[in-house]
Amino acid sequence: MPLRPAKCFRNLERPYTRISYKVKNKNFIPGAPETKIREFEMGNKNLLNNYEIKVMLIAKNNLQIRDNAIEAARVMINKYLEKNVGKENYFFIIKKYPHHVLREHPIATGAGADRYSQGMRLAFGRPIGRAIRVLKDDIIFEIFTYKRFLEHAKEAMKRGKSKLPLEYKIAVEENTKN
Repeated sequence: MPLRPAKCFRNLERPYTRISYKVKNKNFIPGAPETKIREFEMGNKNLLNNYEIKVMLIAKNNLQIRDNAIEAARVMINKYLEKNVGKENYFFIIKKYPHHVLREHPIATGAGADRYSQGMRLAFGRPIGRAIRVLKDDIIFEIFTYKRFLEHAKEAMKRGKSKLPLEYKIAVEENTKN
């Protein structure tokens, strides 16, 4: 079944997590798919204390972002930085993890569907993906680099945010890990 549009899952909703205090084996959602994000840290981590600036992508609204959108933005940002800055001159990190499980209750359509469709009976739905729950002013991505690569880091963030829903701001600050 193809992916539903991202607008179906963009708004924050009650998180689908099951916590059972009596039966610890039921503390998870069975069948939750793996996250599509392959790497959370890219570039050269060894020089983290030497980098001069930090460029951040910050959310302006509360929303959910699907993991495939985060992966698309990650690939675009990392590819741009590798090409224009060099793998040794930056460290790129994804700050959020997709814990939220998205669910879908497919309803049969077409001729004769009313004979075998169950309607809203047991409509909790099947797990179909994962999402990151982002609150206003949460940091999603960070790039650590040198001052001479500031414009490239900003451009990489600008290209990456085009893959994500709603609005974001790009902030720059001095690296305090020195």
